[in-house]
Parts: sequence; structure tokens; C-alpha cells
Amino acid sequence: MILIIDDDVAIRTSLTLLLTRAGYEVAALPGPNEALTWVRHTRPDLILLDMNFSLGITGREGLELLSRLKIFHPDVPVILITAWGSIQLAVEGMRGGAVNFITKPWNNRQLIDVITTTLQLIPRTDITEPARDREDLDKSNQFGMIIGSSPAILNVLKMVARVAPTNASVLITGESGTGKELIAHAIHVNSRRAMYPFVKVNLGGMSQSLFESEMFGHRKGAFTDAITDRKGRFELADKGTIFLDEIGDLDPSSQVKLLRVLQDQTFEPLGDSRSRTVDVRVICATNRNLKEMIERGQFREDLYYRINLIGILLPPLRERRTDIGMLATGFIDSLVQSGAVKPTVISREAIEWLSRQNLYGNVRELRNLVERTAILTGDSTLVPAHFEANAEVAGNPDAGTPATLQSLDEAERRMILKVIGTYPNNLARVARTLGISRGALYRRLEKYNIPHESKN
Repeated sequence: MILIIDDDVAIRTSLTLLLTRAGYEVAALPGPNEALTWVRHTRPDLILLDMNFSLGITGREGLELLSRLKIFHPDVPVILITAWGSIQLAVEGMRGGAVNFITKPWNNRQLIDVITTTLQLIPRTDITEPARDREDLDKSNQFGMIIGSSPAILNVLKMVARVAPTNASVLITGESGTGKELIAHAIHVNSRRAMYPFVKVNLGGMSQSLFESEMFGHRKGAFTDAITDRKGRFELADKGTIFLDEIGDLDPSSQVKLLRVLQDQTFEPLGDSRSRTVDVRVICATNRNLKEMIERGQFREDLYYRINLIGILLPPLRERRTDIGMLATGFIDSLVQSGAVKPTVISREAIEWLSRQNLYGNVRELRNLVERTAILTGDSTLVPAHFEANAEVAGNPDAGTPATLQSLDEAERRMILKVIGTYPNNLARVARTLGISRGALYRRLEKYNIPHESKN
């Protein structure tokens, strides 16, 4: 049962007809008094609540009704109905316990999608879900790219399995290197959108001046360099998923533009006056604390609620140490399969050594260390000393007394030459294997007078 509370008879009639056609049972009431009487003896599955009633336009009456409805049914999800100009009011309602908000005029397809997703996410209290191990999860989901079976990573995969079939927006948070893109891709491939595009966008590397063109596209002649029409990332992701990485790095003006398209999934390409509509699922990721940024005025609270219907926090590697051996072995196997190294194994002692390291760069740091050690060592069995040597040189190549600087420089030079020999004409992969940025690699190439024609 969906309860509609709105003083406008036209809206009540329209919503009742729409939801009835979609197969829902509906009750529609005109105001707070009727609603409070109704919920005293009936529990709805979901409430659609208008924020303004005939007694005023401030929305205070709607906020008050929301708080009183939550007293009767604290676990029933409430979706707010508001105008675009009153989004701040919706934000207050989200703080008060609402799960989502829609703006007038709404898109019927999107409204049904929001309602369906919200109902799908309600925890079932009538069943007890059995404990699921990794093998059980893999039987009904595609998690092949994600390595690990620790309790911490299993909790993440259980959440992915639950939210993937829905269209809920997801915010993935966690430290750098924890695998946020892998989780986003897992949500996509286990969803109903799996056969459609998965479009990745790194917002941290996108300038404010290019945001609209990159995200929404442009028409030929829209600006000086627009020599042809170009589709934006949202249009490329139509019917699929768009993954917005580094969402915390987005500048304030671009946040407003992004919020606009997330509201109703419509946009206008630069140089085009016609609006275009897309059907995309939005997954965002960041290693920054967005709540602290909101308090400092650096991130819009309304955008935060729009992208964070479901939040997934990825654990750092130091909280899932039992997965380190499995991860390291998987990285070695990938190198062997690619032909980069001969068949190689990691000794039990080496795995124990790796498991004791803090690895603040998380899975990314572990992968760099394992690949670098395997490539530079060349032995069929890797022992702790191999990893210790490569961790020291890579982590602090200029460390030591003056008497040891020359030998460290020479070791670093040999390391760079060996990795270049493994990945010729691919300096991006060389830098990634060495665990340094491309800029740092270029500086070392100049320092050691190593030819570097390739700039890819």
C-alpha cells in the first residue's frame, strides 16, 4: 500500500492513476489531519508526502507531518514531493528521516523507478537470510574480479548482491587503493543493465571549463574547438551505468549542473536548445569525507543525498589481512598469464611478511609491490628478502648515508630499465608497476638519461 498525502486533488488523482496502473494499491489523502488519523490504524509500505499544504508555502507543515508520521511508523520509507526551488526544504526532510525526494514536475518513469527501488531496499523482517560465504555468493553473482573471503570483504559483497538488481544510486567510499572502481563495476555487471554501457568518468581530472562538454556533449560550433557534434558521457551511458569517480573533487558550479541532470535525467548539450532524456544508473566514489566537506561549505548537501541512497564503505587492506596472500598470488598469476614473468610462487614466509605490513596504499600498493618484485627478481620463488628490498628502494629511493646513495641510484636505474624492458612503449604501465606517478617517472628518466620516446 502506497499512501499519497497532497492537498492538490489533481496531483492526488494523477498519482493514484499512475501508481494503480503500475500495479500498486494506493490510498490518497488531502492533508495532515486525515493522514494522522489514517496511519493510527493502517501501516503503508511507502508514503509520498507533499511538503506544502494549503495553510502555507514554507514547508514547515510538511516537516512537522513527517516527524509525526515517523512516530507511528519509523521504518516506513517516505519520499518527499517538492518544487525545484524548495530543494533546501527537501534536504531538511532528508535529515528528518525521509529516504528520497522528487521535484515537480516529475517524470513518470523516473518516479515509478524511485518507488520500485525504495520498496526493493526495504529489509525483509519475515525471513532470516542464512550466512553466506564466498562460494555461495559466487554461485549467484559475478564477482570474479574481486579477490578475498575475509568477513570485511564478504560484507561488502553481500551489500553489492542486494543493491545490484535495483536502480538505487550508490556512493562508494574508502581510502585510496581499496578497489572502488571494481565494486562499481561489480554492481553494474550484476544488474539488469549489464548488457548496456558502463561509462567511467574521473571527475578529479576534469576542469570546470570542460565539465559541461564532457558530461553533456556539444553541437558543432558551440565553441571554438567544437568542429563536430559530440555525445557526452551521460548520453553514452544511456540505459547503462555511469561511474563518477572522485566526486568529492567536483567544483561548486559543476555540482549544481550535475544535480540538475540527476534530478530528472534530462540535459541540454552545449549549443543545443533541445533537452535530451537518458536512463542511467549513477554510482559515485570518493576517498574524501563528504559530510565534513558539507560542513565546510565545499559540497552541496542536496547533491549528497541525491547520490547516496545506498552507501558502501570499503575496508582498508589492514582490516582484511587474511586476504593479502590470496591477492598477492592472484597478481602473480596475472603476470604469468600475460607472459611478463616465468612461473613464480610466493613462499609462505613471504606471504606472512606481506600480511604484517600496513600497506597504507591498500590493494593498489600491494599490487605494485608484488608486480615490481616479481619482475625485478626473476626468481621462481619469492621470499621475504625480495619484497623487503623492493619495498625499501621504491618507498624511499634516496634514503641512506652519502656512501650508499650511488648504489641506491644504480639500483633504481636498473629497476626502471628492467620494467621498461618488460613493458616497452607503455610508460603508463611502467610507472604503475614502479608505484610512482608518470611525472615522477619522467623525472627519473631525465635523471638517468634513459631514452623515452613513448609518452602514452
